[in-house]
Amino acid sequence: MARETAVSLSNVRKTYRIGEPVHALDGVSLEVPRGSYTAIMGPSGSGKSTLMNLVGCLDTPTAGEVVVGGRAIGDLGDRERTRLRGTEVGFVFQTFNLMPRLNALENVALPQLFQNVGRAERRERARDLLERVGLADRADHLPNELSGGQRQRVALARALVNDPAIVLADEPSGNLDTDTEADVLDLFDEFHAAGTTMLVVTHERHVAERADRIVHLLDGRIERIEELDGAGSDGVTTPGRETETGDDPR
Repeated sequence: MARETAVSLSNVRKTYRIGEPVHALDGVSLEVPRGSYTAIMGPSGSGKSTLMNLVGCLDTPTAGEVVVGGRAIGDLGDRERTRLRGTEVGFVFQTFNLMPRLNALENVALPQLFQNVGRAERRERARDLLERVGLADRADHLPNELSGGQRQRVALARALVNDPAIVLADEPSGNLDTDTEADVLDLFDEFHAAGTTMLVVTHERHVAERADRIVHLLDGRIERIEELDGAGSDGVTTPGRETETGDDPR
């Protein structure tokens, strides 16, 4: 039985006009099923950041359709896209992006404030997620009192606090040492196993191999989709089939 779709892109084009037109995405079609784990790889300028911005409801396509949580973002105004982003998308950044004057609990709870969740419920949900990422005893610590790995775990808990349709992670292990990176990626695996939809942009092959599949971008187009078998935290992945793509790689 086919899985429900968390995000879909249909013949998406994104052109930036700063002097000469730049075609950041050129006819990209992709479906991200709910509960899947997808990695995006490609050289600088391949369109990775643009793809993440569209899926994250931070921008709209020049042409084509991007559907997030069942809604086409190109049909929405700024306020509606902001609301959709708050309920359907969780972000994990390379630089953590935590509020420096808020403690770990307050940082995790913050997205719920914009969804008008009551204070007691916000704090209960935030404490639960901090416990799940192993930081229950760091709830009252400020970001500068936490290690890089701990800050990234707080960021992951914050991304999950509104139970989004998809979690977007942009180079999530870029500022972490090898051991800390493994701990954070193991958490990604755990939340994915529990049903969270993950979309991760990375330059690192070993990070991408945690996923179910790797989407390779080149010059704004999907070059190929690499299906992976047996991906997991042991770092050993059995390559599966590769799909050469044209206009529609689904």
